[in-house]
Amino acid sequence: MLHKFKKFEKRYLAIEHLLADPEISSDQNHCQKLGKELSDLSPIVQFIRDCRKAQEQIAELEHMLSQKHEKEFEDLAKSELKELQSKEKDLLARLEELTDPNRNERDKDLIIEIRAGTGGQEASLFAGDLYRMYTRYAANKGWKVDPINVSASELGGFKEVIFSVSGKEAFRRLKWESGAHRVQRVPATEASGRIHTSAATVAVLFEPEEVEIKIDPKDLKIDVYRSSGPGGQSVNTTDSAVRITHLPTGTVVTCQDERSQLKNRVKAMRVLRARLLDHMQREAFDKASQERKAKIGSGDRSEKIRTYNFPDHRVTDHRIGFTTHQLTSVLDGDLDELTEALLKAELEQKDPV
Repeated sequence: MLHKFKKFEKRYLAIEHLLADPEISSDQNHCQKLGKELSDLSPIVQFIRDCRKAQEQIAELEHMLSQKHEKEFEDLAKSELKELQSKEKDLLARLEELTDPNRNERDKDLIIEIRAGTGGQEASLFAGDLYRMYTRYAANKGWKVDPINVSASELGGFKEVIFSVSGKEAFRRLKWESGAHRVQRVPATEASGRIHTSAATVAVLFEPEEVEIKIDPKDLKIDVYRSSGPGGQSVNTTDSAVRITHLPTGTVVTCQDERSQLKNRVKAMRVLRARLLDHMQREAFDKASQERKAKIGSGDRSEKIRTYNFPDHRVTDHRIGFTTHQLTSVLDGDLDELTEALLKAELEQKDPV
């Protein structure tokens, strides 16, 4: 069974060779990337070598046991063989876990975009509630949150908020949040006490490295302008806000969160790369799976995925039919019950998206 893991050891040896090359070692950025990859592969390669050694010892013992020996020696050899076979099984299980593609998602950085949908000011307030929910969940998990772009509404919510999240298992636990989130409650602006239904959309994007998405500078139109806050209030007296348009796809990204034009441009490019990768992945998925839809949902931003019902203190994920009555805890950032249910549904699905 070890043959399926040979590519990891082969890549490990290739990186060791590359890092010994003076030309490669002089390129600090390339060297750092190779060093990180080598570090990630190191435990896998160690398990491969330990497993290979165990298999060699098993083969030797089996050969000895095929010949005639004293009973005491045979009993001892059989006991040792059983221990080695158990060790081999454990090592192979660890290798399966370490090389599982789903596991590799655990430490991916991601970008989350939240936009107010139908419902006017109430939708903007709900978008703010979702932002607070995700950032509190990130804080509970020890993840890093970096605001990228914020467009605030008059009552303290958000028309749009974009931020990045990085940390162990962040992408794995949040990747199914993409879609339309619906809230049913009495808005603060409602005098008659009627329950309204409003919505906000969430997009969860994997943040690629620069080398994964190459963008030709000729394909970009970059505009700079003066940042402004809610109601036209000046945030900056210089042209620090940045708008980047990717001409081939028409994708537009704006960023005005930083006072530095350079920092805004860097953040805008991060969002642009993530959106372009997401666009490419969706196109590939559509071509490959026109007749198939996963039980857990496609993650389409227009798809209603969850309802937050205040009168009943209920949160329902419509894709998997999961309901919890811990609405307050969920909005305070306790998302584990929801994410665990989604991960369980993903594992039960034999052909996941």
